[in-house]
Amino acid sequence: MVHLPVMHGLFSRFKLVRLFGMSLHLVKLCVGCDSVADLEDWIREKLKEKKRRRQKPEHIHTTRMVPKRGEELIDGGSLYWVVRGQIACRERILDIRPFIDKDGVGRCRIVLDGKVVLVEPRPRAAFQGWRYLEAKDAPRDLSRAAPGAARMPETMRRELRELGLL
Repeated sequence: MVHLPVMHGLFSRFKLVRLFGMSLHLVKLCVGCDSVADLEDWIREKLKEKKRRRQKPEHIHTTRMVPKRGEELIDGGSLYWVVRGQIACRERILDIRPFIDKDGVGRCRIVLDGKVVLVEPRPRAAFQGWRYLEAKDAPRDLSRAAPGAARMPETMRRELRELGLL
């Protein structure tokens, strides 16, 4: 771990993140999806619907809370999705857009790239909302952790993970 002296505010946390390339991520439950394939289908349908309505084809996930560390998230961060009790995949975060809804409640649109990347499966207990995930704690992309595993059926990957073989 690198420790740099903070020289009278010269290095903010964001500047250090940019300097050392350590992104900040979010982790969130993927409510309503039983598989990564379900999530991919849902994203595809949402983008088709936006195209039909002549809206900008962006994958947006709306949350109630606005991340205070938004600058760090859009500097290479991803949203890691928990599917059926396991962190299973991620999407890159492109933008954080706070807004006030019609009832006057503050909300946040998290703009994602829409490209689902499988990650090394990792158990994660249920929680509400989202949580920050430091880069050092983030699961590796499956293509790096276990080359070839992405071609396996999701149920097989899940079973191998539960047996400690993946």
